[in-house]
Amino acid sequence: MSNNEHEAKMARPRMAAGALFFDEADRILLVEPSYKDYRDIPGGYVEHGESPRQACVREVFEELRIRPNIGRLLVVDWAPTPGEGDKILYLFDGGYLSADLRGRITLQADELHGYGFHPAEHVPDLTIPRLAHRIAAAVQVRTTGLTAYLEHGEPPESAG
Repeated sequence: MSNNEHEAKMARPRMAAGALFFDEADRILLVEPSYKDYRDIPGGYVEHGESPRQACVREVFEELRIRPNIGRLLVVDWAPTPGEGDKILYLFDGGYLSADLRGRITLQADELHGYGFHPAEHVPDLTIPRLAHRIAAAVQVRTTGLTAYLEHGEPPESAG
């Protein structure tokens, strides 16, 4: 196989990164995008030359105008979407947002209607199933030091 043939077969997935933030009651921060009919986590697509963590830091600042410490990687999800192709989604631990940081949140007006903190058990009612599964996996591994690997929002042994 020639180099050109090999390159033509190589995956070129789009990547996105987001952060999971909590308040002191362990509720999860979800944003209300103006361009989606469900709630999401703060984050967005990785730009050329940017690491997933750098993209997460940038996107959180662009969307919320705060610079909290972004912690370790909690979840990697291979999540191809029809019409969009392969995607790899990274979810980082944003930790607890202090009252001071919460008070400084200023939403990116052209992209977000609002935000709120929600109990983990309410997340499936507020967002799409794959994201709800990704968030649940992140909550589960957050205290273990492990990173979850998912495919289509599910552990590989149950994906398919």
